[in-house]
Amino acid sequence: MASPLDDDELASDDYYSLLNVRREATQEELKAAYRRLCMLYHPDKHRDPELKRQAEHLFNLVHEAYEVLSDPQARAIYDIYGKRGLDVEGWEVVERKRTPAEIREEYERLQREREERRLQQRTNPKGTISVGIDATDLFDRYEEDYEDMVGGGVPHVEINKMHISQSIEAPLTTKDTAILSGSLSTHNGNGGGTINLALRRVTSAKGWGEVELGGGDSHGPFLGMKIFRNLTPRFFVTAQCGLQFSSRGVRPGFTTVLARHLDKNTMGYLQWRWGIQSSMNTSIVRDTKSSHFTFAMQLGIPHTFMMMSYQYKFQDEDQTKIKGSVKSGFFGTVVEYGAERKISRHSVLGATVSVGVPQGVSLKIKLNRASQTYFFPIHLTDQLLPSAVFYATVGPLVFYLAMQQLIIRPYVRAQKEQELEKQRESSASDIAKKKQEAEAAVLLMQESVRRIIEAEESRMGLIILNAWYGKFVTDNSRKHERAKVIDVTVPLQCLVKDSKLILTEATKSGLPGFYDPCVGEEKSLKVLYQFRGVMHQVLSGDTESLRIPKQSHRIDADT
Repeated sequence: MASPLDDDELASDDYYSLLNVRREATQEELKAAYRRLCMLYHPDKHRDPELKRQAEHLFNLVHEAYEVLSDPQARAIYDIYGKRGLDVEGWEVVERKRTPAEIREEYERLQREREERRLQQRTNPKGTISVGIDATDLFDRYEEDYEDMVGGGVPHVEINKMHISQSIEAPLTTKDTAILSGSLSTHNGNGGGTINLALRRVTSAKGWGEVELGGGDSHGPFLGMKIFRNLTPRFFVTAQCGLQFSSRGVRPGFTTVLARHLDKNTMGYLQWRWGIQSSMNTSIVRDTKSSHFTFAMQLGIPHTFMMMSYQYKFQDEDQTKIKGSVKSGFFGTVVEYGAERKISRHSVLGATVSVGVPQGVSLKIKLNRASQTYFFPIHLTDQLLPSAVFYATVGPLVFYLAMQQLIIRPYVRAQKEQELEKQRESSASDIAKKKQEAEAAVLLMQESVRRIIEAEESRMGLIILNAWYGKFVTDNSRKHERAKVIDVTVPLQCLVKDSKLILTEATKSGLPGFYDPCVGEEKSLKVLYQFRGVMHQVLSGDTESLRIPKQSHRIDADT
């Protein structure tokens, strides 16, 4: 499925911005904007051959925008998928008499056909690498045992277990998928592995089924089946059964999960497991934009417990989360707390401290990189030692802050600059073309602007004294950066009508006489204007709507 109109397309082919109309504009509003620009760019109004050629080009662009937006069917596709949606293969055969909803359905069908052709190229690999580290010698050792040993003063830290798993998906059709997965594990010198093949079929919009075959040197062959079904829009069920073959015979197992939406953000689950480890579990999960809460209870053999966890989500660019949980049962009690944060576009780093009886103190470090997970559980002590808790808490924090300053931030900054440079290079020819169009538009506007200024001066109306568009540097910490702005005084004055200037919620780089002076960077519009003989000034974001004059823009004489 194609994505909606993206930022790059907004900047270069936003028909709404070109006509300076809102996205909900009526046919009357479109006609008024179109007529005004036609009067400005009509080739017959210019005798100079070069100006006439430039006017003809701009006139055609305006005409193209009006043709699309005035056609309900074409506009329906453009609103969802942008200009490229009008060029999709197969669009030309769609009946023009269909409604916008039917046009959208037909377009999505064409996109699904394209998606089927792409399926063969997707494998969706997922993997996990877990490395268990025994560092109890840092806190639990007896000094006298090492006094007579060479190198006895150095604590002994070892890797005592490791687990590696990987899976890939091979879409066979839009409904059928083959999933191949395998794993290898080792613990204190003993290890084993498994391999599984699953075939999944989407039976309808409400459910799917899966058959799984597996085998391993420690568990023997396995045969299983899994079914998912939406019973109502708010209620679904998952059922799974399997047969585990081993030297002890055949062990059957069955698991079913009932789930229901309790409200918009809350789910309730009821799970029953019968077989090797029989249990019954119930849980409530509430997930909102700012938090995640889970409460669960389980009765079973050998594990019976109660668990509660809470996670707070900061609304920052790095998607920082802090979390805490407590779990208590026949095995003892465990308290965990930690945090995770996005360190790059595809990477999330997290650390969790686990304190329990009789488990002791552990530090768990996890790195998610795209679809790969790297997990490092570090067992520090079997006892509840305050020193272990302190170092497990402070150590990762100090290490992260050092890495953030010395490695992560410089790396991310360099990546952004590199991507920005690539974006500039790829759009250089298009921006050069837009710049030429903008400069040509400004030349064509001169006569109209002169008449508008004369009319506004006669009634002490709205006069644009200076206007700049682009990247402004106002933060003292960014003084080393260079401002990148263009003069848009003439284009803005040309948009003034009856002592008013109205700009819609769209990127301003698409307005007549504008272009993007700093691709990929944040832009603003700064306007200094005079109304009724009084000076005004305003700074507006690139996609913010703007209406002038306004009393709040007035510059006081004392300032």
